[in-house]
Amino acid sequence: MTEEPLTEIIQARYGEVARRVRTGVSGGEGCCGPAPSSCCGTTSTLESGGCDPITRNLYSEGEAGALPAEAVAASLGCGNPTALATIQPGQTVLDLGSGGGIDVLLSARRVGPTGKVYGLDMTDEMLALARENQVRAGVTNVEFLKGHIEDIPLPDATVDLIISNCVINLSQDKGRVLREAFRVLKPGGRFAVSDIVLRGEMPEPVRRNVELWVGCVAGALQETDYRRLLGEAGFEAVEVEVWRVYDVRDARDLLASAGLDADALAPTVNGTIVSAFIRATRPAA
Repeated sequence: MTEEPLTEIIQARYGEVARRVRTGVSGGEGCCGPAPSSCCGTTSTLESGGCDPITRNLYSEGEAGALPAEAVAASLGCGNPTALATIQPGQTVLDLGSGGGIDVLLSARRVGPTGKVYGLDMTDEMLALARENQVRAGVTNVEFLKGHIEDIPLPDATVDLIISNCVINLSQDKGRVLREAFRVLKPGGRFAVSDIVLRGEMPEPVRRNVELWVGCVAGALQETDYRRLLGEAGFEAVEVEVWRVYDVRDARDLLASAGLDADALAPTVNGTIVSAFIRATRPAA
């Protein structure tokens, strides 16, 4: 792992993605939908506009086609949290790590004019892109906030639903993220995120590889640890629904793009990396 603070590396890499999307450098058929896309992945995929196995076919053509192409192009997730969460008119929703705004804009349509959606991101370039996408989409019930998911800039008991798309795994203090999520949820509020989860041990070279931290893999939690941290934060009714399992071929692509010995390491992580929907509830009492 490099001595440069990991948060600054992540900001720089994702900021570069936003700049490329805003200047039209990113191009080609995307894996997040029919529009051009830069997907959650290692530096080579993030900065080239290419795709890795983690992000592909996440949004329907109807969803992607109804949004600004730039919002879809900056999607860096591993799932579609708006598809797994029941979003009702009039609710207040918070998206942790909102990026170019795709999940915020999709949520804004569902909460309607009486609802509100906050998007929280730490990267200035992504926030600028998201606000441009908000204008393009003509959406007014949205507010993008600058900040860190470990220190959410909202009062206690503010939101009905928290969503996130392959962002919590990037944090080095996931317990604090989940405690903050619990704090800002109203009693009875729901946590419904897409994230990378591990079902087995990761080799040390993978864990220490900064490219795979940026690419949403090296910092992922074991499923048992995710459940434990949610419980320690106060959540109940925790569910982890695995919907995509990455095999040895997928692992080889990820490891090779990070400069590791893919042939040697890929068999050791076959089936270990999964995309999952994680749900939990803040008790009503």
